[in-house]
Amino acid sequence: MNENSHHLILGELVDFLSGKTITDTHDERYRQQIARHLVNELGFDKSKIEAGREITIHTGDRSAVVTADFLVYRNQRAVMMINYAPGSLVTRRLPTLALSRLIFDYQIPFVVVTNGQDAELISGETGKVQGEGMSAIPGPDHDMITSLPDEFETVSAKRRSQAEKIAFACLVDGSCMVENYCDEC
Repeated sequence: MNENSHHLILGELVDFLSGKTITDTHDERYRQQIARHLVNELGFDKSKIEAGREITIHTGDRSAVVTADFLVYRNQRAVMMINYAPGSLVTRRLPTLALSRLIFDYQIPFVVVTNGQDAELISGETGKVQGEGMSAIPGPDHDMITSLPDEFETVSAKRRSQAEKIAFACLVDGSCMVENYCDEC
């Protein structure tokens, strides 16, 4: 996060996954809680979790950078994307699913949207909610993860284009304009 962000800066904290000192905000505290849940409760190795993946999305002549909070890997492929967003989960489903279709040329099998207290596990392929609550997030040894095929569904050009429009509309145009367009931010 940028130093000039309009989010309340609470100081600094040490990132659980990287050990680096980062800006402390309310949102970041939830992200840290989620990271600890993935490692301490579910059993993922820290080295299998990528935090803060930035993705450039385009629509028409406009572009913006959005972030996937966590990508969880197995056999060098992302098997799950987890995004934190405060508030209602139902309003975050579609843009989070759309974002999961823009990171790689394949569909990430599982997508999680969470507000840090509740969560929804979503099928990347169908977009259907498969489980609710933090306990619905599968760990590395869960059958949902271990039974995944070696190859994942390729995201078609049409689906990718649709996903990019949805992500842009919801995560850029529909989000805080200060954070996405302010020259000082």
